[in-house]
Amino acid sequence: MAKAEVDYLLRIAEVEKQSGLTRSSIYRRIKEGTFPAPRALGAGQVRWPQSEVTRWQEGLPLALQQSCVVAK
Repeated sequence: MAKAEVDYLLRIAEVEKQSGLTRSSIYRRIKEGTFPAPRALGAGQVRWPQSEVTRWQEGLPLALQQSCVVAK
């Protein structure tokens, strides 16, 4: 049987760390449509699926990928 993949939900601080972007840059890119939007969990709480942030990173040019930190 195949092992199920877990898609962790990341807080903004974890997204900043993994992407190498600041909070304001993340939200600006979301507005521009160049970064994945977060999921609302309710009452002002949002999270990003780690798989979407990783997929965004993988779509970057290689030189930019190397400046991002891959969270494990």
